[in-house]
Amino acid sequence: MIENERSLNEKQKRKELINLILNENPELNRIIETSSSDKEMKENLKAFVLEYLEDKPETLKFYKFEIEGHDVVEKLPWEDLAAIRVLDYIDNSGKEIEDLNLRGKKIINDPFGMLWRAVKEGEEIGNCDFYEDMLYLFRQLNGERFNKDISEEKVKEWMDRHHSGLDERIIKLREKNKKRIIEILTKKIDSKEIRSSEFVLPESLSFDKKIEMVNEWWDDERFHLRFAIRSPDLLNELLDFTIDDKTLSLLYKAEKKGIPFFVNPYYLSLVNVNPPEFAKSKDLAIRYYVFYSEELVEEYGNIVAWEKEDEVEPGKPNAAGWILPTETNVHRRYPEVAILIPDTVGRACGGLCASCQRMYDFQRGNLNFNLEELKPEKAWDEKLKKIMKYWEEDSQLRGILVTGGDALMNSNESLKQIFDAIYEMALNKKEANKKRKDGEKYAEILRVRLGTRLLAYSPQRVTPELTKVLSDFKAKAKKIGIKQFVIQTHFQSAMEVTPESRLAVKKINDSGWLVTNQLVFTAAASRRGHTAKLRQVLNDIGVLPYYTFSVKGYRENSFKFATNARAVQEQIEEKVIGTIPKEYKDFIKKFPAEPENIVENINKLRKDANIPFMAIDRNVINLPAVGKSMTFSVIGITEDGRRILEFDHDHTRNHSPIIEKLGKITIVESKSIRDYLNQIEDEGDDPSEYESIWGYSIGETEKVTSIYEYSEYDFKVTDKITNFKD
Repeated sequence: MIENERSLNEKQKRKELINLILNENPELNRIIETSSSDKEMKENLKAFVLEYLEDKPETLKFYKFEIEGHDVVEKLPWEDLAAIRVLDYIDNSGKEIEDLNLRGKKIINDPFGMLWRAVKEGEEIGNCDFYEDMLYLFRQLNGERFNKDISEEKVKEWMDRHHSGLDERIIKLREKNKKRIIEILTKKIDSKEIRSSEFVLPESLSFDKKIEMVNEWWDDERFHLRFAIRSPDLLNELLDFTIDDKTLSLLYKAEKKGIPFFVNPYYLSLVNVNPPEFAKSKDLAIRYYVFYSEELVEEYGNIVAWEKEDEVEPGKPNAAGWILPTETNVHRRYPEVAILIPDTVGRACGGLCASCQRMYDFQRGNLNFNLEELKPEKAWDEKLKKIMKYWEEDSQLRGILVTGGDALMNSNESLKQIFDAIYEMALNKKEANKKRKDGEKYAEILRVRLGTRLLAYSPQRVTPELTKVLSDFKAKAKKIGIKQFVIQTHFQSAMEVTPESRLAVKKINDSGWLVTNQLVFTAAASRRGHTAKLRQVLNDIGVLPYYTFSVKGYRENSFKFATNARAVQEQIEEKVIGTIPKEYKDFIKKFPAEPENIVENINKLRKDANIPFMAIDRNVINLPAVGKSMTFSVIGITEDGRRILEFDHDHTRNHSPIIEKLGKITIVESKSIRDYLNQIEDEGDDPSEYESIWGYSIGETEKVTSIYEYSEYDFKVTDKITNFKD
């Protein structure tokens, strides 16, 4: 009975939306009524829109791909964005697209064909999300602006909604959480319910003394790894049995399917339990990382690789054309940078993010949390030598990113081994260049980065021993021309920035390394003001924003996904208040050379430029092909209202020579704009504050900020590209 009522309500609402579209657009109605077929209707509609653009030469040039760029898109009138989308829908009508949200099902892109059949033939096609998106498309074409012009005061008001983990009231809540977790763990360690040879409580101690001992262990990162929570029952107990039945049932199902679960005590202490009113829902972005979604659990086992370069066959070039020295240790997209994934504990993380971009690798067993089994074997030594020889003979490589997993999950000994190998390789490249003529010289290593989330997951990892390894490597590597030393971290929310993580960042800065941040733009992190607040708080502790990533993956990440329209909206309406004036370009270029003074330099810039934060992160998505980009156009929409985006590659950076052959990349989003707005409303936000989201249908990748540019050589690098096969 209820299902029938829902069906009737859907039909009625769909009919109302169609009537609204026709009533608000008499010319569209006339075109539909006077056309004898959907083909003729599309031709007539295209002629109508092109006539509208006759006196808009810049828009026409952009539509025809005669001009491009971020600056061009920013100048396009609001109505013209809609006109281009109408034309793109028509130009791409009939295109067959593989929808990997539906496990590879083929769909036909035909928005106006669906509208035609619904109006002229009475066909019940397309749901309400589809027609609502079409309604807003024509409202935009007619000049409705949807409150797009947001004031700086409004953005700051939104920012003030979100707390930081440095707020005194939040710190007190976390102290209560820590106390509860420590008491429970102490009982379980004392009763031998959970065991560790490293952490043993003497039986002779009183329970209070045992609590004191576990409190001391809390500052040891090994404690948090050893006693990480791996089961739903323990998780629920440590959260004071506050997990609802539906979520708990889902976690049991995930456990049964073999989805790994790993959250350490410190990070769990950041999750609110029965919080007071002021703190309700403020930890939502953190909860998104701890709790699995229904879609992830259902899709696990059927998840496919998002990035084509993740699929490597022995002896064959990857999707970007690069020949790799091993199958699992090197990822490469671009000529200038390569990723190293060591055969060490660095293949694990300090926790498993529920929206992890590597879930495909967990599914097939390449990544796991069997920390003892991940310790390096003798074969790794030989692999590392092979990889370094490969890079030594590479003509274009300038930067190396050591990641995993998580680079700081490596022991200090493993890190030192990797650093020593990189140093020797970089020195050998430099020495070999002395024998080469100008114009034939190979690129030398300029930048070394470590990718880690431990500054958020387990800041206790930043010990004096680690900072010595970092500072020692920098001291000698700087002498051979390596200029930038970066910890690439991942804070998801200002609520993850705690006194402990602030101290960890300071220690890293003091060791001579810069700290930059990559945010994943989940639905929770996409709420108005959330990401702007994160940038501000990170700047306060000396961290520079680097990337804001759209969630990648298909249906498994659909719950976490924020539409790319929202990413562009945030960039244009919120991030913009942190734009750095051009006259400060030279000043900020010195930041990487002075990590020890980063907080003072950031504060001086913000004060002098009168900006609340440095908006130097680039909004991008990792393409399911090669590289990162936010250059896209919406070229269609599915029957259930999910937008179809055509991405081009980022034209602001150097690519593999294969890039022109790859062409443009089509992505079908995993949720509709309406689904996204409903989710935002469920999370406590007012969807009317997001109304302009409907109009964002074109994106252009921002240019790299001067801070992140490679230094210039005092010689000319060869044009020859090695380790590549077209």
